[in-house]
Amino acid sequence: MREYNEELLHRVQQLELGILKDFVHVCEENHLTWWAFWGTGIGALRHGGFIPWDDDIDVCLPRKDYDRLLAILARDYADRYEIVNGDTYETFPLATTRLTLRDSRFVEASLKDLQCPLGIFLDVYAFDHVAPDPKAAKRQMWKTWIHSKFLILCFIPRPVLPVRGAAAALLHLATAAVHGCLKLFRVSPRKIYRRMIAATTKYNDQPAAAYGYFADTAPDKSIFRFEDLFPLRKIPFEDMELNFPSHLEEMLTVAYGDYMQLPPVEKRRNHFPYILKFPGDPQVYRADDEV
Repeated sequence: MREYNEELLHRVQQLELGILKDFVHVCEENHLTWWAFWGTGIGALRHGGFIPWDDDIDVCLPRKDYDRLLAILARDYADRYEIVNGDTYETFPLATTRLTLRDSRFVEASLKDLQCPLGIFLDVYAFDHVAPDPKAAKRQMWKTWIHSKFLILCFIPRPVLPVRGAAAALLHLATAAVHGCLKLFRVSPRKIYRRMIAATTKYNDQPAAAYGYFADTAPDKSIFRFEDLFPLRKIPFEDMELNFPSHLEEMLTVAYGDYMQLPPVEKRRNHFPYILKFPGDPQVYRADDEV
């Protein structure tokens, strides 16, 4: 993890809080179900807000509310936000939506060659119904996961990996080879994206007992029973109160282990930008500067 200049990190976090407040306002005004999770949950429980070195906020909605949210934002907030996802930009390689602040830039090194607008953002996740049959649920999970990774490799030969050292070097040889094959055979990223969405949404018109986000690094750890999620509860985060899952502590333990223990410096993660620009500020900060 690279460390920010403290002043710049604070500016990024404050702008992200502004995006979050707009997001919450739209959700509450339109009766959309939403919750915050992952690092945002750890930050709320351990720090009462942002993890001190973090530059990211994660919010989640069921797919039907996610679709309604994006339609409302596109209609009413287009002057302020750019919606960046696989539907709006064929060159965007992730399964999430980035609600991106216009007239800003926030480009991570791994995404620096993408041909789509990347700015200071809120990460928005869509959760889908998990198939009621366990075997069908496994097929749903792995089909979505595989397509999501192929989508990344269409654009990024050396993606960020959850391992380091020799293991990362070997995996990067494999990812570069797959990237090369996808380019050589002109595999369509649009087709991969559509197959991913078809796989993850396959059971949304059927009754279910759980939601899943299957494009995660460990998709089996992102399947949540309704009774673990609901009723949602309010927990302070900076100067706000956010919705979090009812069993947040147990869910974070499954995902991270002892999340209340500060990780060693070498295991801390953020989205340190290769390029950073704030709205209304002509200055562009680059990774070679003291960001």
